[in-house]
Amino acid sequence: MTGKVASRMDEGGYVLITGASSGIGAELAALYATRGRGLVLWGRDAVRLENVAGHARSRGVKVHTRVLDLMDGAAAIAALREDDGSYPLDIAILAAGLGDMRRGNDVVERAEDVLRLGLVNYATPSAMAAAAAECMVKRGRGHIVLIGSVAAFHALPFAAAYSGSKAGIKRFAEAQQMALAPLGIGVTLVSPGFVDTPMSRRVVGAKPFMQSASAAARRIADAVDRNRPHLVFPFIFSVLRLIDTLVPWPFKRRILSAIKADQMN
Repeated sequence: MTGKVASRMDEGGYVLITGASSGIGAELAALYATRGRGLVLWGRDAVRLENVAGHARSRGVKVHTRVLDLMDGAAAIAALREDDGSYPLDIAILAAGLGDMRRGNDVVERAEDVLRLGLVNYATPSAMAAAAAECMVKRGRGHIVLIGSVAAFHALPFAAAYSGSKAGIKRFAEAQQMALAPLGIGVTLVSPGFVDTPMSRRVVGAKPFMQSASAAARRIADAVDRNRPHLVFPFIFSVLRLIDTLVPWPFKRRILSAIKADQMN
């Protein structure tokens, strides 16, 4: 099945990339433009999004853009269906996301931040993945990419909303993989560590094993080509995840509770 899905990805349909105005999304747009793929690019920043689109158009590919805030899940579902009607999607990479945590002076996470992260990191991309699947199943081909995080593997007391929302998208992706595989639709969950993006630059302190956004984009595109169900990078986090499963919860809880983190506003 891996080869079958990968070969279908070369048939010329469009690639949807959310969060395309910066970071991994922008790098993915540039990468797929070099492959000659038509693009549907979504972002919140109209100016930066148009810059990314202009670079892709200079490669001679067709590009459609849409400015949309994923806090509005119903609008995102409707927009995806509308875009697919005009630009049939072979690949949907749902790369938009938010990173936030409890600030140093806060006693608890802000309720409004918890809601934002739940919508943008979990609820809306899950609903969009379902809408993309509806469209792809009719054509008998397609691939969906959901961006999680290695934070999904751990209960982070200073970032409960972030780790929780990424854990939700992880479980959704795993379930959707099983549901869609018999229908010829691939699903890849991406769980990166630190990637050099505006979101990561806000984090204060050490960022071990940082990857460039361009390297992350290449890894994601390769995972789509290979129809990989789960991409974790850098590899060290796969090892740490295995170790984590062997550590007793009381000891693990003590370690996680001792971690300190903060971010710039």
